[in-house]
Amino acid sequence: MAILKRGLAGEPVKLLQRKLGVEADGRFGPGTETALKAYQTKNGLQVDGIAGPDTFVHMELYELVLLRTGSRGETVRRLQQALGVAADGAFGAGTEKAVRAFQERNGLDVDGMAGPATLAKTGIFKEMTPDIVKRSEVGAPASGGAAPGGEAATEPAPSRSIWGTIKSFFGA
Repeated sequence: MAILKRGLAGEPVKLLQRKLGVEADGRFGPGTETALKAYQTKNGLQVDGIAGPDTFVHMELYELVLLRTGSRGETVRRLQQALGVAADGAFGAGTEKAVRAFQERNGLDVDGMAGPATLAKTGIFKEMTPDIVKRSEVGAPASGGAAPGGEAATEPAPSRSIWGTIKSFFGA
């Protein structure tokens, strides 16, 4: 699932840490977990020290919202309502099928996951702007920038989800 919890590292963790006002080292450790639990408690969210879609929406970290099989909560329920499927708040096979069909009809990458690009097309979050969609992706420098190895880049690399930067720091 697209969640952040203790032991993970990467750019999404840095974004979360900045929002929480803790050191943004990109490593989700005990300090981040404690700050997140305090935020969840203060804001009436499920207090588990895990940042998922509902926490991201509440924190206005829309670029981190990624719904997929196994996701649960109010954000999933809103997606299900927009897709016209049973709105039970649990992203299962039926929701994935509906997401795939929606993506195909709307000229999106068909992967069965609802990230910012898909959610922007549904219209369920006015906050899912083209800028948010762009911030949810990472890629190489634009044309003319330096590419790995120091040579000039002639074309940007394809964008990929910011979630691709996540790794575990356990055992490292």
